Amino acid sequence: MKLLAGLLRLALFQKDGFDAFAPTRQGFLNSLPPLLAFPVVGTLFGLIQGNAVQGISGLLATLVALLAPALVSHFLALRWGREAAWLRYAVAFNWCQWAVPVMAVPLLMVAGVIVRGGVSMPVAAIGFLVVLLIYAIGLHFFLARSGLGVSRGRAVLMVLATNFATLVLVVLPRLFLGGTE
Repeated sequence: MKLLAGLLRLALFQKDGFDAFAPTRQGFLNSLPPLLAFPVVGTLFGLIQGNAVQGISGLLATLVALLAPALVSHFLALRWGREAAWLRYAVAFNWCQWAVPVMAVPLLMVAGVIVRGGVSMPVAAIGFLVVLLIYAIGLHFFLARSGLGVSRGRAVLMVLATNFATLVLVVLPRLFLGGTE
């Protein structure tokens, strides 16, 4: 229950939410399995359906997407002399990956109301995605700034560097290999 309360506090940009997470190596390791559960199940379905290459490549891409932010953020934290605060940030960052899809639910309800009010579905969908993206980036910025105790500029750099590196590491191999098909 403490973990969910901490996650909710962080999702609402409240610094005291960090207190719910153990800033330890074990805390970091414990934050990974929930993020891997759905991709592992998807891989198993892919294997059962005879699409092993796509399933395994998807799982590997997920692993890269989960670990790249940790590696990039650790590198930057070391460089900035914030290594002692890094586990606090990394554990909270991993758990807060759940905040974005949860936030999507009320946003989808608002988008549905807007569509019923006469706004076209494509416009509402774009609006939904933009607001969700702004929330995700804002949450990441908050976690970097508050969790690592860095300046706004460094928090922006953390957000840009981790997202860019993750994008490059996940998308480029797929482009070079022509997708998973």
